[in-house]
Amino acid sequence: MKRWITFAAVVTLGIAALVWSERHQVDVRVTPASLLYFIADSEWELSRLPIAATRMSDQEEIDIGNQLATLYSRDSFRNLPPEQQRQAQLVAEYVDRVGGRVAARAHRKLPYTFQYVPDMNFVNAFALPGGHVFIGAGLIALMDSEDELAAVLGHEIEHIDHYHCAERVQTEQRLRRIPLGSLMGIPVALFEAGYSKDQELQADAEGTKLAVWAGYSPLGAVRMFETFDRLYQEYVRRAQSPQEELSTVAIQTIEGYFRSHPLPAERIAQIHKLINDEHWVDLMSERNLEVAYIFWTDRARQAYDAGHYDVAARLAQQSLKMVPDQQMALMVLGQAEFAQADFSEAAATFRKALDLTPKDWQLVVTYCDALVARHTPAESLREYTTWLALHPESKGGAEVGLHVVLELGRLTLAAKGDAAADKVLFPTVSANAASLPPVYRGRYGWWFYEVGEYGSAAKWLQSAVEELPGDPALQTLLGWTLIEQHNLEGAMQRFESAGTQYPSSDYGSSNLLHRVINERRMGLAVAKWQAQQHDSALSEFSSVTYAQPEWLNPKWVESLYSPGVAKTIEEMKAEQKKRYGHRTVKID
Repeated sequence: MKRWITFAAVVTLGIAALVWSERHQVDVRVTPASLLYFIADSEWELSRLPIAATRMSDQEEIDIGNQLATLYSRDSFRNLPPEQQRQAQLVAEYVDRVGGRVAARAHRKLPYTFQYVPDMNFVNAFALPGGHVFIGAGLIALMDSEDELAAVLGHEIEHIDHYHCAERVQTEQRLRRIPLGSLMGIPVALFEAGYSKDQELQADAEGTKLAVWAGYSPLGAVRMFETFDRLYQEYVRRAQSPQEELSTVAIQTIEGYFRSHPLPAERIAQIHKLINDEHWVDLMSERNLEVAYIFWTDRARQAYDAGHYDVAARLAQQSLKMVPDQQMALMVLGQAEFAQADFSEAAATFRKALDLTPKDWQLVVTYCDALVARHTPAESLREYTTWLALHPESKGGAEVGLHVVLELGRLTLAAKGDAAADKVLFPTVSANAASLPPVYRGRYGWWFYEVGEYGSAAKWLQSAVEELPGDPALQTLLGWTLIEQHNLEGAMQRFESAGTQYPSSDYGSSNLLHRVINERRMGLAVAKWQAQQHDSALSEFSSVTYAQPEWLNPKWVESLYSPGVAKTIEEMKAEQKKRYGHRTVKID
């Protein structure tokens, strides 16, 4: 009997749909995707009929949702560095505040909670039964306004509010033929994957209404879907120049999202129609996304890692304009300026960061890297001593105080010569250079390279390498000095040896540590080129410049390496252009 009632209901719905469609003509082009959606939606609606008639209670749904949320919680704050952990907590509190404001207008009065997933690869949001909403950092990073965040959270709330999540649980229950209380094994992918086309469009419309009722602009939903449309065009349809620097995992997430959701153009059209129908045309004022600076900084870091230094600098400046005293943003900006050979700007930026944490010895070294690279020795020494006078606490602590004095000796050597530097360093740091630990002796030797005294540089670096042969940074620096002594075979041996070792975490500058791998390959390229091994040299050169494009900047090279190295790199650059034109190539 029940089967006949169900069959009659389906027939009645079909007839009603035909009548409605004849009276309400919709101008939509029929495509294979439309047919697939129709079949999938029809199957889904047929499966919903018995579920809707035997819907679980709110309390059952809440209990199941709580269990699933505990099992699938993506809270990984504890694995983040302290500063990122603090920022993740700020974002989480902000998401909870906005979500609570939107959820207050939901039809079902459930205990809605909102969890932030601090993973830039998670470009998605999803809901669990009973009121749990999750949203990833990768999705928030694409937003420009709080209204966009409200629209996304409203969408997910409506998947709960309209029983979409609950029905998915009950469908799983029926398929597995197990009691509701035994559904802990449901994969979270079922909730991340999206719903039927009708349910997604329903969540769009009703979620936008929730956001508007909470005081937000419907333009937030439009702009969010416009962003989705751009991502669809760039990553799913494989456009040539994507605007976002996204990881492979993030791109796969985006592609999966579009396989399980209606196309953005259709969703945008629905929201525009809703704006007109609801007379919301005057509600176009959006609120700033209060945590946008956190994501601008992260995007700046990603752009820097990808070698897009101008983009990194712009994003970092945008972040700092919103919240000035951010050490992470200052560091990214300084690194981007340094990579573009804007050494004076980099020094000023690193100093601002150092003012925030004057006991950060690695930042002290990075700051001095920029001072040395700008080749104003007297001015740089004066500027550094002024900073020391303003921050006497920087000399506190054995490790910090050691590096502070070492860098003072470095700048003194460049400005006044080795005799004056010795008076600063010894016996303050050690009795003499020979008694320095090998890592610091190597740094001492490199300072002589910086002022063009290659014989002294080789002497101290050779001494350091003999005592600490497993440090690739020391091997690399010695390789550069051997090039200047025309010992090309010895230089190549040093660079090759450095490639089989890992950088020491104790070795000076963060900029130097960042350069070690590519620097030793560029050193190998220079040595091979001067040894007339042109093909092999160009292969190394092309790979390094693809990964670290500052090597193509003559000002950057001339400021950090010898005139002979700068000349050799220009020769390789000319040969690369001759062979490959203006294309940037990677040859392994």
